[in-house]
Amino acid sequence: MLVLPLSVLAQNSLSGKVTDASSNQAMSGVSVAITGTSNGTFTNSDGTFTLKNVKSGDNVSFSFLGFKTETIAYSNQQNISVSLQQDGQGIEEVLVVGYGKVKKKDATGSVTQISAKDFNKGATPTVENLLNGRVAGLQINTGGGPASGSAIRIRGGASITATNDPLIVVDGLPISNESPAGSRNFLATLDPNTVESISVLKDASATAIYGSRASNGVIIITTKKGGKKLKVDYNFQYGSGKHYRKIDVLSSDEFVAKAQQLYPAQVGTLGVPSGIADNPATPNINESRTIYNTDWQEEIFKQTDYVTNNLNLSGSLFDKVPARLSVGNTYQEGLIMTDKFNRSTAGLNLSPSLFKDHLKLTLNANISNEKNNFARTPIGSAIRFDPTKPVYDANSQWGGFYEYTGSNGNLTALAPRNPVAEIMQSTNASKVNRILGNLQMDYKFHFLPELRAVVNFGYDQSKGEGNPTVARNSAVSDGNGGNALSDKYGERSNYSSSFTNKLLDGYFVYAKKFGKLDFEGTTGYSYQKFSEERFNSGNLLNPTADFSDIDRSTDRVLIGYFARTNLTYKDKYLLTLTYRRDGTSVFSKENQFGNFPAASFAWKLNNEFFANSKTISDLKLRAGWGITGQQDLGRRDYFQPQYTTGTPGSQYVFGTSPITVGLPKDYNPNLKWEETTTYNVGLDYGLFNNRISGSVEGYYKLSEDLLFNAPFADGSNFSNNGPQNIGSLDIKGIEFTLNAEIVKKEKFNWNVNFNASKFERRIKSLKTVNNTPTGGIGGGTGGNIQVFSEEWTPNSFYVYQQLYNTDGSPIEGGFADLNGDNIINDKDKYIRNNTDPDLLLGFQSTMNVYNFDFSFNLRASIGNRMYNNVNSGNAYTNNMFANSILSNVPTSTFDSNFASSGNNVIFSDYYIENASFLKMDNITLGYTFPNWLEGKASVRLSAGVQNAFVITKYSGLDPEIFNGIDNTIYPRQRQFLFGVNMKF
Repeated sequence: MLVLPLSVLAQNSLSGKVTDASSNQAMSGVSVAITGTSNGTFTNSDGTFTLKNVKSGDNVSFSFLGFKTETIAYSNQQNISVSLQQDGQGIEEVLVVGYGKVKKKDATGSVTQISAKDFNKGATPTVENLLNGRVAGLQINTGGGPASGSAIRIRGGASITATNDPLIVVDGLPISNESPAGSRNFLATLDPNTVESISVLKDASATAIYGSRASNGVIIITTKKGGKKLKVDYNFQYGSGKHYRKIDVLSSDEFVAKAQQLYPAQVGTLGVPSGIADNPATPNINESRTIYNTDWQEEIFKQTDYVTNNLNLSGSLFDKVPARLSVGNTYQEGLIMTDKFNRSTAGLNLSPSLFKDHLKLTLNANISNEKNNFARTPIGSAIRFDPTKPVYDANSQWGGFYEYTGSNGNLTALAPRNPVAEIMQSTNASKVNRILGNLQMDYKFHFLPELRAVVNFGYDQSKGEGNPTVARNSAVSDGNGGNALSDKYGERSNYSSSFTNKLLDGYFVYAKKFGKLDFEGTTGYSYQKFSEERFNSGNLLNPTADFSDIDRSTDRVLIGYFARTNLTYKDKYLLTLTYRRDGTSVFSKENQFGNFPAASFAWKLNNEFFANSKTISDLKLRAGWGITGQQDLGRRDYFQPQYTTGTPGSQYVFGTSPITVGLPKDYNPNLKWEETTTYNVGLDYGLFNNRISGSVEGYYKLSEDLLFNAPFADGSNFSNNGPQNIGSLDIKGIEFTLNAEIVKKEKFNWNVNFNASKFERRIKSLKTVNNTPTGGIGGGTGGNIQVFSEEWTPNSFYVYQQLYNTDGSPIEGGFADLNGDNIINDKDKYIRNNTDPDLLLGFQSTMNVYNFDFSFNLRASIGNRMYNNVNSGNAYTNNMFANSILSNVPTSTFDSNFASSGNNVIFSDYYIENASFLKMDNITLGYTFPNWLEGKASVRLSAGVQNAFVITKYSGLDPEIFNGIDNTIYPRQRQFLFGVNMKF
């Protein structure tokens, strides 16, 4: 008889805690199981677990998606601590690409993915804010308003006058970048808290699978999914914001002093009548006038609130169906009075697997309600309005606000209007409802498990409406042109829109290993249809107005046939071949289809030469080529003749019957695809088990047959100009990325990310439209300050060279005679600088010390130039008495002492400034209580600052303006933030 030790037969319990080795944070939902048995459990929200019925000699495994599995031999321990290392094969290292996924180590194209744990912290009301400064080659320029739209550019875009926006794909559904009526921007309805990862596809070998819409790059947004164990995650954040810079104008005292110096005859108009007679004994004091000290910018700006609440529940329904439910609300106020944004969202994800995982279903459904009040932005009026005037006037018939009026109470013509009144006497409330989601079915054939069939149905519908109003007694109200209150109508209108986006994708994926060759092939078909209708009533209070009909735009239909092959030999040599044939309804039948091939190759040098190296853990050389397309020119039907009905004022009368006429519209049947050819070479590196990793990239793009708004030959069309295929543009650049785990210890971790990018855009050819002016500016008689010119960067500044006195002061109207003809005219203008930066930098740091965490994000732009249109349009001494009314001016007026914008002063290179900057986007400090509620939950408290500081030499309000022309932008606010995160 064989007698076994009692310790072997004994059934014990094992308890312990599991943490993330990189952050020392507790990990919930980790699978803890005895190897080879069904006996297992999961860790709680604080990372703790208890596993029963364990006997000595059992192997206990700890596994979690994205982390390396740890196995520990049980030898009667009662309590253990386990730290899981992130796995290079895990979810963080699996990149989401078009119509599939690829392991990062096997990627041959230029793809960067940022996961939720690496997103930007702080105030991120819209999705794109999660990425700012995180990806080399990606620029995001977000406006200052609440949930404001952003200009997003990947590697500088690829066009000149057609769109340069990247294609955005949400859970496999490409969405339109058009904003519905009443929305802040087309991404404003998406809740950033529901996003799991964002992939940025930068080169043609990665983007060509999307063909005709991929020239400007692709951004793929993947939302969070369910899991096995119930998790509850609640996030709350509050922020209080205020403006931190204003345009420097004269104070009331400074204004009075300058008026006495420059316009002494007008001193008697300062302030308002006091009702007291002037005392001749005090010649320096005018008792008959009450002088106010009004800072008009302070009057229209306010302290703001920012509140976001988000609740996520994830788990498994009936222990069979992974599910996630999220609800959230974001409320954000703008700096300008009455400007408000409020978004409520709900999202559902179900991802069941049937037939022993042969059929996988994924349902994503997101609904949102966006409510806004769009404030008017009379910042220009706030700069110019006399600071000695009051905001309110109890005797004013104009809503109780002070306005420039005559003795009869009528408005003074051409006078500036009270900016506070303009805001407070108007409303523009809107609401937008959006449904966005998809249903994907992924079937792995029973008789051929290497083959999968995938069908994806997508649906996106946005309905928006709004009701702008302006009070009848507002000085800026619509009217018959007169200046009396009886001449005003007031304003009330309705606008609405409905956008619908329907998608059907179907494709096969075949993956099989043949000896040392790994093969994966994908082929499929895509159909997508965009429909929209818009309505704007016009002013319903205007008795002479013509009211609009619903505008139903022509549907835009896109179809595509695509294929991709991935080949990997010996885990050393990788080849990806891609082809897409796209058709679009926006071109004529002769030009409807385009072909977009791509190829890329990668060589894993680490497996070839450094297989046993302890220093080099990853070294991969990549090279790619591809062609992508562009077909977004705004109008969807420009290729075909169309007619529009005339207004009642253009009717013909035959006898007594008025006949509505048909008016031909301009069109161009010869339009075709704008195509971009891209070459890319890259080196991915990893050192010391990837504690240091990153990439170096170089690329060249050539866009041809540019969709350019150009003049038509005289008499050849029904408009002077319109979209045509003209010219070419090239872009070249380099990128560098470095990720480093500087410190990696049990109680202290420090990770940093650094990225740098440089690109140059050059117009190669514009044929008949070379030197096309662009970049409209205000001030004087207006005009354009930029130009499209061959061999120069698009939107380069086209100006006169300013001449200076010996003391360094600029000479008003003094410009260099560059062509030497003794005449100063347009022929003496020259190209000086442009809006593109010489170098873009991003730096992020995250530290975890015990239960504390500290992070910050820095961004820098070096070498970009700005045209200061605030100064060029306002900073003149004559503007203090513009239109026979005393008005304020920027203090910079007296740096140049220019009298007026005449003599082409507004086109001087004096106003082009270096707008390089270093910005601290966010600083966040947090502390986590890991064992709240007796270990049933964890709580993280955080505090931070958004827009902490800006270092720049630029004299204007903000050096970060997308088009390089500063003309009273909506200021960005500095916010102080407090947050709570609870996990159960």
